[in-house]
Amino acid sequence: MVGKVTVAPGIFLWREKFSLLQQKDLLAEVMQKLDEAPLYRPVMPGTGKPFSVEESNFGALGWVSDKSGYRYQPTHPVTATPWPAIPQALLDLWEEINGTPPPQCCLINHYRGAAKMGPHQDRDENDTSAAVIGVSLGDEAMFRIGGKFVDGTWARGGKTLGVRLASGDVIAFGGVARLAFHGIDRIWPGSSRLVPGGGRLSLTLRRVTR
Repeated sequence: MVGKVTVAPGIFLWREKFSLLQQKDLLAEVMQKLDEAPLYRPVMPGTGKPFSVEESNFGALGWVSDKSGYRYQPTHPVTATPWPAIPQALLDLWEEINGTPPPQCCLINHYRGAAKMGPHQDRDENDTSAAVIGVSLGDEAMFRIGGKFVDGTWARGGKTLGVRLASGDVIAFGGVARLAFHGIDRIWPGSSRLVPGGGRLSLTLRRVTR
């Protein structure tokens, strides 16, 4: 593991923050909790076009998308049951990076094959004071962040920064980068054998309300 690397203003990276053993322990807990809150495929607001990734959530609130829009809610949209608790290892990571209060949402994205996530902002939260923290498990992925920052506002376009993320890596973006556009260009299938059946799990921690 290497120490914190400043990728750009407000963007920080820790390579192999989780050792292989820690990754396996975290993955085992994540998979157990996904039995309670199964992965499902959200759809885009309005069009109903399915995402290329499957999703679920842990925590008091979960981020969901359907034809009516984007929002946070306390229950799984398919099972209607509360989301499972966020794993302690992720709560410890949050406290180390952001301090308190703790995260309210851990969004899980499962990427396989050609799955990707287009450029977007995490702006459905009322509280943007804490950094968003992302943990990678499984296949490597190209994370891209950036856009135009004009008069204190982020917009699409402009130069972006690509960061190749491997299993166990942690990335955080906050401060001036909190509302930067970001996404996953692609994954490299087979670059890791960690996740059963292959693919990449992205665990993203956020505060939602003040």
